[in-house]
Amino acid sequence: MKQPLRAVRLSGAPPAFVLLSFEGPDAYAQAGGLASRISGLACALAAAGYETHLFFIGSPDHPGYEVACNGKLHLHRWCQWISRYHPGGVYDGEERKLWDWNRSLPAWLEQHLFPGLIDRGGMVTVLGEEWQTSGTIVDLCALSQRRGWSDRMRFFWNANNTFGFHRVPWAQLQRSAAITTVSRFMKHEMWQFGVDPRVIPNGIASDWLGPGDHSAARALRRAVDGRLLLVKVARWDPDKRWLMAVEAIGELKSRGLKPLLLARGGVEKHGGEVMARAHAMNLGMAQRVCDDTSAGSLCRALSATAGSDIVLIEGPLSRPQLRLLYQYSDGVLANSGIEPFGLVGLEAMACRGLAFIGATGEDYATPGYDAIALQSSRPEELTSQVMRLRAEPAVAKRLRLHAHRTAARYTWEEVIRTHIVPLVSLPQAANS
Repeated sequence: MKQPLRAVRLSGAPPAFVLLSFEGPDAYAQAGGLASRISGLACALAAAGYETHLFFIGSPDHPGYEVACNGKLHLHRWCQWISRYHPGGVYDGEERKLWDWNRSLPAWLEQHLFPGLIDRGGMVTVLGEEWQTSGTIVDLCALSQRRGWSDRMRFFWNANNTFGFHRVPWAQLQRSAAITTVSRFMKHEMWQFGVDPRVIPNGIASDWLGPGDHSAARALRRAVDGRLLLVKVARWDPDKRWLMAVEAIGELKSRGLKPLLLARGGVEKHGGEVMARAHAMNLGMAQRVCDDTSAGSLCRALSATAGSDIVLIEGPLSRPQLRLLYQYSDGVLANSGIEPFGLVGLEAMACRGLAFIGATGEDYATPGYDAIALQSSRPEELTSQVMRLRAEPAVAKRLRLHAHRTAARYTWEEVIRTHIVPLVSLPQAANS
């Protein structure tokens, strides 16, 4: 039996981790996959026994500082005074928040956090996420050199996508930190900027792998009345190939398969184009809101949508709701044209879901073995794969089984054990 992950002593006291990210665990701070990534990583590090500090743009209605996970996880909500004037979420008022972050956070860390961590004798590992934190990492590295802390601190910076790359101080960053990314696709993309990052894959919380809720599954089947249920959860972005998904629904409907697309988008303008395409194809649409975060609430929201081909869910979906959809739908459309990693596809696989992924950054998947990789934006490719799996249930069952086994290798516990601990254990010179 695999032993639980425990904090590894690199030299003296166990290391402490300081994580810097605009997104975080609050609903206010959730805008995409980064929130899931950083929240999952922080919780897993703390659960393993590492003292972990997460700094993020938190909700203005929550405490500025909280301690969780038996005292190991420290949540620091930054820029709250600005967030009160920007209720639209983490990136509402982004430039003002970035200015305050860069002005106040390094000085606060120097005065209030780093001295105590360093005095305990362990290594302090600082990880910045995305372009907003790149300047902070440069400043903190210079600060550590001025204070004589260089032998006690290590700096890493991670890229999840190419957003904001034109604002990253690449030359200074390479001198200050070890640069990482989440897939080989991203590694190749970053070569264009003169950097060769190390690849550390994303992880998922282990509870994605848990057994399904059979009573909720029965309620879901009653709610959709046996229809072909496809699920898509993504930002309204052309790269996510929403138009391909909508057109595939139209084609499946024309073939008499009674499809139902459950869609959860974002706030981006491309959503209007997607809805316009659906209207042009005479697809019926409905909007629904879940009363709460339970799986039962989702089933109730879907129970009166018999005349709809597409159901738009307003508001975020909880993990229990997502697990229900991923496991018991006929397919999860994570069919991005450009995907740095593809966290939705991995989460769906963990739930024994049929994941229809793209063909860029989804390194975790083996197409045809544990997922279906779509090589084009043509809706016919998607519809033919859906129809094939519907006609060959044994193949679909085998895909679901292999998907679950694959995803088990990508829990945060495994990623920390096999990638992060070995990396921070390297000598300082080997980290760059």
